[in-house]
Amino acid sequence: MFFYRLENTLNYGLERVWAVGYMKGSRRIVIGYDEGTIMVKIGREVPVASMESSGKIIWAKHNEIQTVNIKSIGADFEATDGERLPLVVKELGSCDLYPQILKHNPNGRFVVVCGDGEYIIYTALAWRNRYFGSALEFVWSSDGEYAIRESSSKIKIFSKTFQERKSIRPTFSAEHIYGGILLAMCSNDFICFYDWAECRLIRRIDVSVKKLYWADSGDLLIIASDTSFYILKYNRDVVFSYLENGKPIDDEGVEDAFELLHEVNERVRSGMWVGDCFIYNNSSWRLNYCVGGEVTTMFHLDRPMYLLGYIASQSQVYLIDKEFNILGYTLLLSLIEYKTLIMRGDLEHANGILPSIPREQHNSVAHFLESRGMLEDALEVATDPNYRFDLAVQLGRLEIAKVIAIELQSESKWKQLGELAMSTGKLEMAEECLLHAMDLSGLLLLYSALGDAEGITELSSLAKEQGKNNVAFLSLFILGKLEDCLQLLVDSNRIPEAALMARSYLPSQVSKIVSIWKKDLSKVNPKAADSLADPEGYPNLFEDWQIALAVEANLAPNRGNYPPAEKYLGYVDKSNINLVEAFRRMQVDEESMPLENGSYDYEVTQEDRVEDIEEEPVEVDVDDSTDIAVLVNGNEGEEQWGMNSEGSSA
Repeated sequence: MFFYRLENTLNYGLERVWAVGYMKGSRRIVIGYDEGTIMVKIGREVPVASMESSGKIIWAKHNEIQTVNIKSIGADFEATDGERLPLVVKELGSCDLYPQILKHNPNGRFVVVCGDGEYIIYTALAWRNRYFGSALEFVWSSDGEYAIRESSSKIKIFSKTFQERKSIRPTFSAEHIYGGILLAMCSNDFICFYDWAECRLIRRIDVSVKKLYWADSGDLLIIASDTSFYILKYNRDVVFSYLENGKPIDDEGVEDAFELLHEVNERVRSGMWVGDCFIYNNSSWRLNYCVGGEVTTMFHLDRPMYLLGYIASQSQVYLIDKEFNILGYTLLLSLIEYKTLIMRGDLEHANGILPSIPREQHNSVAHFLESRGMLEDALEVATDPNYRFDLAVQLGRLEIAKVIAIELQSESKWKQLGELAMSTGKLEMAEECLLHAMDLSGLLLLYSALGDAEGITELSSLAKEQGKNNVAFLSLFILGKLEDCLQLLVDSNRIPEAALMARSYLPSQVSKIVSIWKKDLSKVNPKAADSLADPEGYPNLFEDWQIALAVEANLAPNRGNYPPAEKYLGYVDKSNINLVEAFRRMQVDEESMPLENGSYDYEVTQEDRVEDIEEEPVEVDVDDSTDIAVLVNGNEGEEQWGMNSEGSSA
């Protein structure tokens, strides 16, 4: 015989209902009206189940109560993380009401079932009815007492022997109650904590609460809201002293009763404490644990699952899905203990536990130590080479970082280490690292700063091999190897640039380059190629052409001399001299006459060439022309200067 009763009435004002459908495997029901369609969820997603510390699980399927035991699997069974456990389900009995809450008491002897505005307390083993009553909510205390919420204005507390001990009428609308070390009553905007013995107000906290989780020690508390959760420390000694001294308690309670330790911006779906470690799954269905505000992701869950409990002897945390499948995931108790001891500052005992933690978990430990600012200890513990390299760099332990870089042979690691070595003045290490990283630009900077001509010579060859023409060109230019620079530009098919460089630094090579340029340009635009002027054919278009040739001839023999850096001050003030202008002012043989082809024949003595430049340097203002004086090479006895022409018609 079946009994039916009205649960709820829905009226959306959309006229008549024509169709009702559901999605298999979900709680979604679709209702089709004359004026539209509505989808609703019925029931609850979270399975009604509870697990006690020995591994016995009880759950409710409708009114039927079933049980399984984790320890029945046997020690020889090797479960993989996330694998469904092959548990034997046994029928335990039935329930006289439809269960919405099922929860073991702290010692696991009793189980309460709450639903339909009533509650029944059963024995966990034989499933015998021990006590019942009316209640909208039911919560256990940490020592076996319990409280019920009969309405939003009436709360009752019962002793361990199921005797009513106290009745409370809060001054606000109590929408929910929570058990644990303290009895908590909350409205939509705040939560109030009371002691179980006398129901004295301990503390009021203004926060919207979705769930409360007490640690077994009673010192830590999680308050979970819609968007985040808060880790608080309960100062029971402060509260005890306050109450013993008979101090008056105002509407806010004891000010120092709770201390906010951390806030984590994640939504808790289900959670539990293991020692000082809070295990939870979030809205993204990741299984995480939090120690001291440091969140670590254990596993990514492939479907909604909810935490049941933890068995320390197996180092397993167990979860259940809505189909009542039980899955286990490994969480090492030694790892939790280590992190807890670090949080308490007991490094000595923590180091004693470290050897018992598997090596594959050491990187997790190192990340935790890094978050605590213990970089040296993190470096000692970490096993991942990339992570150890980053820690060594942070600590400035370049020798350790170098050993790791040799092991990894990573170009990015060598480059990072080279830059750090250069910034700290370890130039030999910097050179080695930059060579390994093939950072030719970095090497050019290093060698030019050191004035290392031999290093720059090797760099120019290396840059050519690697196709780094810009670095090769700069290296050759610094060395004064202008002919090689010119050839590099030609080989790189940068012929116009080669022509401009020849006009500025090697006028004797202009005709050769112009010939190459004409040949190359004629393939694209013959008319433009014919318009290029060659100084051999049109010397009148190249101002001071003969002087430029004379300057080149006089500077060429000493171009490869490299004065020491200590004599830099002897040259720095002469960087603005224009060699063409200086040579024009030298003493020229009065008998030099214009030749028939319009060129000039200059005879310049060595004495005039040196003394005129030294005694009367000429500073030339840089205007819109291409006149720029460039110091290339020289020595103390003979200043050798590179020159740039005063224009080019090419």
